[in-house]
Amino acid sequence: MKTLMDVQELRDRMTSGRQTILLDVRWSLGDPLGHRHYREAHIPGAVYVDLETQLCAPGGPGLGRHPLPDPEALQEAARQWGLADGDTVVAYDDSGNLAAARLWWLLRDAGFASVSLLDGGLAAWRAAGYDVEGGEERHCVGSVHLSSGHMPVVAIPDLLDPAHGDVVLDVRAGERFRGEHEPIDPLAGHIPGAVSAPTTENLGDDGRFRSAEELRRRFERMGAGRRRTAVYCGSGITAAHAIAALDIAGIDAALFPGSWSQWSTTEGLPVATGA
Repeated sequence: MKTLMDVQELRDRMTSGRQTILLDVRWSLGDPLGHRHYREAHIPGAVYVDLETQLCAPGGPGLGRHPLPDPEALQEAARQWGLADGDTVVAYDDSGNLAAARLWWLLRDAGFASVSLLDGGLAAWRAAGYDVEGGEERHCVGSVHLSSGHMPVVAIPDLLDPAHGDVVLDVRAGERFRGEHEPIDPLAGHIPGAVSAPTTENLGDDGRFRSAEELRRRFERMGAGRRRTAVYCGSGITAAHAIAALDIAGIDAALFPGSWSQWSTTEGLPVATGA
């Protein structure tokens, strides 16, 4: 299934009665009120997904802030969302899919291919003039069967091994990459050899993904596609957004799940600063 679905296609699916599971992944760093925002206004029929508790395992030193969830825990959460085998899932948020992409990646990794991101998210839905609703939506418990390991990942030993020859993209803000400002993790800087590729530059001013051609040109300038490409961010959340953008561009990429929050809390690892 294609990575993106536009609001008109989603609207057509909803009005025609085709089975679509809408998942609202309202989350952003520094804003713990995603569920409240969802209850105030969401796309009709959308079920709320709690990123911190359903799309992550507990974090800690040497693990990172947002480790990948246990496959069985993810399957149970997906059933609570009402997901069954053969359904079509559309995920969205109100921040350009920076959070919803985590769900997209996890379901793809779990072997569930029928999942797309709503391009432009809630803002695009509203801009099209479509209604929103408040309150809480729940589906009957689903019966989906999920596995794991269908998307490529890398770990610290892979990134330390020069034989891998990866292009490593750091998709945090440029000032965090350069080590000028680090508001969260104990060390400032980046993995030596990584290339700065801020995630927000995957999007246009309207919060939608740039075209496949634009994204391909952007990533090819960084060396992606010619060699194996690995992606990391602060804790593995927005890196999934970059992997979605790379997928749109036709480039495969591996996720470093622990990202900088794991690297910077693992003793003895090198740290680089500057451009």
